[in-house]
Amino acid sequence: MISLKINGVDTTVDAQEDTPLLWVIREHLKLTGTKFGCGMGQCGACTVHVDGHPTYSCLTPVATVNGKSITTIEGLSEKSDHPLQKAWVDLEVAQCGYCQSGQIMRAAGLLANNPKPTRTDIVNHMSSNLCRCGTYPAIMAAIEQASAEIADEK
Repeated sequence: MISLKINGVDTTVDAQEDTPLLWVIREHLKLTGTKFGCGMGQCGACTVHVDGHPTYSCLTPVATVNGKSITTIEGLSEKSDHPLQKAWVDLEVAQCGYCQSGQIMRAAGLLANNPKPTRTDIVNHMSSNLCRCGTYPAIMAAIEQASAEIADEK
């Protein structure tokens, strides 16, 4: 049995220790916002936060996160009103939308540690997440908009 705190809720799952966290999240816990992209840690669609750090859930054996706090896109905000989620909607970032939960989770990790990133900071931080639709300009704009909202709140 593996103990996790998923989106603030203590949870125990019966899974093999080498099962990727992605499959525990999607199949055992039925939280389907986190997507399977490549399975090799090269696209970022599966990004979640482990103890606040963006992490590829496809490469993370569930045993390595035993007792840790996991945040998925479903847990980023209670009412889907995180500044990034609002910016994504306001700016109509998503085209196919498949990579977007991973993009948002990667960006949330950036803004949690650097609420006023430069364009270079954003590009460097987000470079590990791929978008087949090429919505990078909209992703950049949404992160900048969310950053401004976060700065205004402080």
